[in-house]
Amino acid sequence: MSTPTPRAPMLSTAEALATLLSAASPIPGTESIPTLDALNRVLSVDVTSPLDVPPMNTSSMDGYAIRTEDLATDGKRRLPISQRIPAGHAPEPLKPGTAARIFTGATVPPGADAIVMQEQTEATGNEVTILHSPAPGEWITAQGADIRSGSTILPAGTRLTPQALGLAASVSCAELNVRRRVKVAVFFTGDELTMPGEPLKLGAIYNSNRFTLRGLLEKLGCEVTDYGIVPDKLDATRATLREAAQAHDLILTCGGVSVGEEDHVKPAVEAEGRLSMWQIAMKPGKPLAFGAVRRAAQQADAAASASAETFFIGLPGNPVSSFATFLLFVRPFVLLLAGMQTVAPRALSLRADFTQKKADRRNEFLRARINPAGGLDLFPNQSSAVLTSTVWGDGLIDNPPNHAISAGETVRFIPFSELLN
Repeated sequence: MSTPTPRAPMLSTAEALATLLSAASPIPGTESIPTLDALNRVLSVDVTSPLDVPPMNTSSMDGYAIRTEDLATDGKRRLPISQRIPAGHAPEPLKPGTAARIFTGATVPPGADAIVMQEQTEATGNEVTILHSPAPGEWITAQGADIRSGSTILPAGTRLTPQALGLAASVSCAELNVRRRVKVAVFFTGDELTMPGEPLKLGAIYNSNRFTLRGLLEKLGCEVTDYGIVPDKLDATRATLREAAQAHDLILTCGGVSVGEEDHVKPAVEAEGRLSMWQIAMKPGKPLAFGAVRRAAQQADAAASASAETFFIGLPGNPVSSFATFLLFVRPFVLLLAGMQTVAPRALSLRADFTQKKADRRNEFLRARINPAGGLDLFPNQSSAVLTSTVWGDGLIDNPPNHAISAGETVRFIPFSELLN
């Protein structure tokens, strides 16, 4: 009687993530696009400012521009108003012994060294009485106070948020150089899968994972090709893999990577490329497959032909398992392909307002939400099939292996706002 092959030990989440990310590097291909269209794209080069911001000294208040020495010399508080300076108009040099009416954002006239806000003055006719003794520089925003000419304001690898686009526009960037979008192919296997709106046959389920994973990929800015539901046949799975490999950077599947007679993804990927299957010590989401599918170079387009392979990641089929493994593994992998440099989500230290007496030997990722008192409540059913918990919750508690949680202790919480960004 032969001795069974011992099962490989499960990888920790840190080990699995490090192995996965070590294979990722920025994809080739860049383009120049209008700044207005660059939201969520990743910069391919640094953005350097060609000018100071603001480009001149400006007033931070509605009020009067003065020379502080005029007040210090003779104590005169009543000054004639020599000019009026709205924003966007070039002022004349300030005449000694006078004040200039000025508005927020307007250029400070040469010679003036302070602004007195209008609430600290009394204007009568063409004169103003100064009721405050300002210090030099008061209420003046100095030229270059925000940005200095020649400084890098947005480094390469930055994902462009709305405020980043505004910053680029503030230094006259009408176009930005960005990396091309990561191209991801997705498909799903399983004769039990049914699309919403269709009658649900006995033993069938609606394909929720298709909607979740496509939404997650699109939120990351990927260019997604959806091959839909592929029949549970080896030749159909292999044909879809071959087609998807030609023009994509990553193929993502959900389910079908086990060793059952109807699980054809694993043998299909092994026939068309290479595959590593990991058992990860995490809950939910124990199985994860990673590998690559060979490309037919003569059929690949110019962007795709830079590599002979397309990456492959196979996620578990349970809806919460696929959701959690996407957030923890696929998200950072895709962001590295996109050219980002910082991909780890930021975590919070928050108080657990619940007790979980039973510890699990795996690293648990518990769905929880922040309560009005600033603590965390736990969703009562942590099953990997309960998708409700992902909508109810605000994020995941990263609970170490073999650790029971007591009410009042501090836990590591990763908000969905970080994991979905």
